[in-house]
Amino acid sequence: MNLSAEKAVRKWPCHRFGRGEMAMVTVAALLLTVGAPSRPAVARKSGLPPWSGLFGMERPQSSRPRRAALVRPVPLPKPRPAEAPVVPEAPPAGKQAPAPGPEAASPPTPPAAPSACRLALTDMVAIAPSIPDIHGPGACGGEDLVRLEAVVLPDQRQVAVRPAAILRCTMASAIADWVRSDLSPQAASLGSPISSLDNLDSFECRGRNRVDGARLSEHGRANALDVRAFGLADGRSIALADRTVPRELRENVLHSVCTRFTTVLGPGSDGYHEDHVHLDLMERRNDYRICEWDVWDPLPQIAPLLPAARPDDAPPRAATAKPDTIKPDTAKPDAATSDGARPDIAASGPAEADPAKSDQVQPEQTKPDQIKSPTKKRR
Repeated sequence: MNLSAEKAVRKWPCHRFGRGEMAMVTVAALLLTVGAPSRPAVARKSGLPPWSGLFGMERPQSSRPRRAALVRPVPLPKPRPAEAPVVPEAPPAGKQAPAPGPEAASPPTPPAAPSACRLALTDMVAIAPSIPDIHGPGACGGEDLVRLEAVVLPDQRQVAVRPAAILRCTMASAIADWVRSDLSPQAASLGSPISSLDNLDSFECRGRNRVDGARLSEHGRANALDVRAFGLADGRSIALADRTVPRELRENVLHSVCTRFTTVLGPGSDGYHEDHVHLDLMERRNDYRICEWDVWDPLPQIAPLLPAARPDDAPPRAATAKPDTIKPDTAKPDAATSDGARPDIAASGPAEADPAKSDQVQPEQTKPDQIKSPTKKRR
């Protein structure tokens, strides 16, 4: 079926009204809307369009009063606890969040209360600042650690520890007491006050004597110190394993360290401590202690090439008595020497033969009955 604007007038029943009549109807509807001011207000309150009254779309208003809506209190969230971790803020759109640093990886832990040893190890005793705990592989490391930089003597002079030793507080306190009470008076007997302490090794995560597979050394627990020497104010260095150092001084140092420390290893102990002295505070059953340090005498200046001459007042040496009778060799009586000498003279050896009387020896006549026929071997 073909439709067009000309045929529309003939098809629909509204063709009787023209365009003018339709415009007049539209204008009349607008005038009615403008002439009734109460209609838009009612429609605005009810949520209906302004022309809803023209088509009977108004809602009948109820005479019953509305009930007030019950207002219930909304519960608020609990306050954030003080120990809750800090949540990083989200980065703005288009920006990448920065990588978390070591401090942001874990929340900071509150510092622990200082130990009794830390409170006693003041600046009047030693210069030993605290350092963080060390937790290495295995059982290496420890807690309550300090860096022993110097020992303060009672007269306020400082004995530098070179290099600074990383030790437990208890071990550092024992070293400070030993230097203040024992080592300093011994060094003063040499004519000059002590000024430094030679630290060969302190904390090191390793086995005993640096042997692979050995048990963990006390150095790995920061509980040991290797002392090689101590310096004097006049520039001299006194090595504890030096044989030329006065023996009395080395013995006094030996007695002092064996009294204060549970393990002392020096020259002559195991071959690993020939040039220094090892000190530690290892705990053992029944308070067992090890003190192995041989105080060697000094070596001679010139080694003797020949034995010393026998002194004149030495007693005479005892001479060995010779036997009175010489027994002939009965095993081979008929054997003769290569030069035709008698068998008994050859058996007696050159000591019994007198060359001066060799020309006076007369050969004996051999009797016929003494000659023996050679023996034949049976097959």
